[in-house]
Amino acid sequence: MTYKGYEMVIGLETHVELKTDTKIFCSCPTTFGAEPNTHVCPVCMGYPGTLPVLNGKVVEYAIKAGMATNCTIARYSKEDRKNYFYPDLPKAYQISQYDLPLCEHGWLDIESEDGAKRIGITRIHIEEDAGKLVHDDEHGTLIDCNRCGVPLIEIVSEPDMRSPEEAVAYLRKLRAIILYTGVSDCKMQEGSLRCDVNLSVRKIGETEFGTRTEMKNLNSFQFIAKAIEYEFKRQVDAVEKGETIVQETRRFDSVTGKTSAMRSKEDANDYRYFPDPDLPPIVMSEAELDRLRAQIPVLPDQRKHEYVEKYGISPYNGELLTGQMEIADYFEAGAALTKYPKTLGNLIISEIFRLLPQDSVSIPVSAANMAKIADMYGGGLINSGTAKKLVSRLWEEDADPAEIVEREGLGQINDRESLAPIVAEVIAKNPKSIEDFRKGKLQAVKALMGQAMGKTGGRGNPAVIQEILDAELEKLK
Repeated sequence: MTYKGYEMVIGLETHVELKTDTKIFCSCPTTFGAEPNTHVCPVCMGYPGTLPVLNGKVVEYAIKAGMATNCTIARYSKEDRKNYFYPDLPKAYQISQYDLPLCEHGWLDIESEDGAKRIGITRIHIEEDAGKLVHDDEHGTLIDCNRCGVPLIEIVSEPDMRSPEEAVAYLRKLRAIILYTGVSDCKMQEGSLRCDVNLSVRKIGETEFGTRTEMKNLNSFQFIAKAIEYEFKRQVDAVEKGETIVQETRRFDSVTGKTSAMRSKEDANDYRYFPDPDLPPIVMSEAELDRLRAQIPVLPDQRKHEYVEKYGISPYNGELLTGQMEIADYFEAGAALTKYPKTLGNLIISEIFRLLPQDSVSIPVSAANMAKIADMYGGGLINSGTAKKLVSRLWEEDADPAEIVEREGLGQINDRESLAPIVAEVIAKNPKSIEDFRKGKLQAVKALMGQAMGKTGGRGNPAVIQEILDAELEKLK
């Protein structure tokens, strides 16, 4: 994406809440949606004299995420205090990692309609979450500390993305990988996965980075794309006017679609990092790393490669089918039962994805019945319109699609001798469309095609009807 001769440079900082039962440094539960300030204790509230104890599951989960994203895992790392005075962090510092993170130098590949691209991952480190500010018209700003101490990993990408589409593709892929590992539920609506977008602009062909801004806490793919589009144009317009881009943190307003300044952006030295004196270093043995590595499941890219090689599915569609483990499992169960796995994949992408509620993977149509629809469609027994109708029918009540086709006479009409009179009738009854066709208006052909399909009750073979219609129209030129 370019604008006025400029390109955008994007890096993402993704915060992922880990799916542990208890918090990172205490035994308080991490359950979402509890009454405010009920999942707290002296440790996560930062009372004087308390001592944190590291939750070992947090380290294991962070390492699994690093392994799944091709990172180098540190044998020795430590935790640091990051000092800042925000009202949602009672102890006025956050335990994070600075110079010795658990995971570094990783990457993942994204697929777009333009092809594959590798996005670098700078680091993955563990840290504790802050609380939540609740703004109330009657009582002012309230603080819920339930989230204080919930374990996070922060995944920092390289500034390798150049469009909103690439940023969203990266985040979708990252979410898929994390879901496969099982270390987080990645529920964006609950804040389990949220993203900070760092963006700068530069003239096309330049190699130096511009001054970046950071858009905080975006938890929707749609909002991320809109925030990037607005901020990119805002920065370009400012530079073109001779204004200086300020390094700052900005807020995105989903109602107006605009970003606005929150505060000046801190540098690392502003946080006054120092090693946490209450926590020992994290030391990992080869045996421990081997144990965790053995727990990594078959990941999206491995499955996608198999779909491309075995079923002839495009890499882009393979990316879509492997975006959630449950969908990939569903596809593979159906692919084992059909002669047309590529057709099955297309139906899942076009119809199942259309009907699935957001953030749901519960499909009421059995994989076996979807395989039957793919067989009938791929074998020419039904057309695409009927296949789509069957998926919608089975979504309401799962049943044998072959029986429905037989009982209701939904089979595709492939016989040219049956379709030719229908096409002739449509041509005879639409002289205006024929006149438009002679004037070069291609829309007229689509109108005639639609009428012919309608007269067959949507059961006509579109390819055969189109052939007959083209031949008849050629005679009328």
